[in-house]
Amino acid sequence: MPSDRPLAALAERLHVPAVAEVPAPHLGLRWRPVTEPDLDQARGLIERCAEVDRPLARLCPAEITERLAGTAAAATESLGGFSQDGTLRAMATVYLPADDVDVLRAFLTATIDPRWRGRGIGRALLDWQDARARQLLAAEGRDLPVRIGAYVDEHLADRRKLYVAAGFSPKRVYQEMRRPVAAPAPDAPLPEGLRLVDWAPDLDDAVRRASNEAFADHWGAEPMSPAAWAVARDEIEPAWSKIAVTPAGEVAAFALTSRHAHAWARLGTSEGYTEQLGVREAYRGRGVARALLVAVVEALAGDGVETAALTVDTVDPALRGFSEDLGYRREGARILYTIEI
Repeated sequence: MPSDRPLAALAERLHVPAVAEVPAPHLGLRWRPVTEPDLDQARGLIERCAEVDRPLARLCPAEITERLAGTAAAATESLGGFSQDGTLRAMATVYLPADDVDVLRAFLTATIDPRWRGRGIGRALLDWQDARARQLLAAEGRDLPVRIGAYVDEHLADRRKLYVAAGFSPKRVYQEMRRPVAAPAPDAPLPEGLRLVDWAPDLDDAVRRASNEAFADHWGAEPMSPAAWAVARDEIEPAWSKIAVTPAGEVAAFALTSRHAHAWARLGTSEGYTEQLGVREAYRGRGVARALLVAVVEALAGDGVETAALTVDTVDPALRGFSEDLGYRREGARILYTIEI
C-alpha cells in the first residue's frame, strides 16, 4: 500500500546520488549494458570464474537471463566491461524483485574475469551498483524499509572484505547441506490424511500459493508472483519434487527439487537440489517435511543420482538439526551481506 508521506522521504533516506559513475577508463575496459546478444559471453564469463571461485551454487541459464533481462523484476540493470577485442571481462547487475510488500530489495551480483582481478574493478563496480540500486529503489516511490544485498560464499574472503569495506554487514548465513543418496534413510511415514504426489503443471500455481503462505513468517521472504515463480522453478525435476496433498486436493506441503545438470561436472557428482521445503502452518509439527525429504532421497536413488542437497538458514538451529538427523552434512555456506535503510 503506498505511503501517505511525501515520496521525498524515501529518496532522502537513500541519499540518492545524482549520477551512478561507471568504472574509470584507466581500468582498461569499455562499459555498456549487457544485452541479449551478449548472453553467450555472459555465460562464458560466469563459467570461467566458476573454475577459480568454486561457487557453492551455479546459476542456471534461465537465472542468468533473468538477471540481465529482468522479465519478472520490478527493475534490473546490468553493466559489462569489454576489452579491446570485444570480450566481456566484467559484469555487474542490480536486480529489484517484483511485488515486494514489506521491504524494498535490491540484489547485487558481480563477476570479474580472473585475469582482470586485482585492478580495482570490483570496488568500482560495487560503487556503481550501490548508486544505481539507490536510484532504482527511490524510483519505486513506496516509502518502505529498504535492503540492498549480495550473497557471498564464505570461502571467498577477499569478496567478503570488499563488501564490508563498502558498508555492508553480514545479515544471514545459509548453510549448504549434502548427503549421499546411498546412505540409509530413516523411516518417515506421511501423516494419516495426506498423500504424496509428484509435482505436475496442474499443481504449480497451488504450490506457489502454498509457498507464499508457508514462508510468510520467514525473515526476508516476500510473495512470489507467477512470473517470478516461473524463473525460480525453471529446473524443477517433477519426479524428484514431492507434494503432500489433502483428500480434497489442497497442497499441505512441498519439496521442490531441481536437476542442475550444468553443475554436475564441477561437483564431481550427480545431484538433486531441494530448492524449497515448505509446510503450511496447519500441517506443521506432524513430520510432513521429514516424510517429503525421505521421499525425495528415494526418488533420487531410483534415478541413480548420487547426492541430495539443500540449504538451511542457520538462524534456526532446529532446522540444521532436522537436516542432520536425515543424514545431511554441512559443506560450506553463503552469507547475505546487506545495507539496511
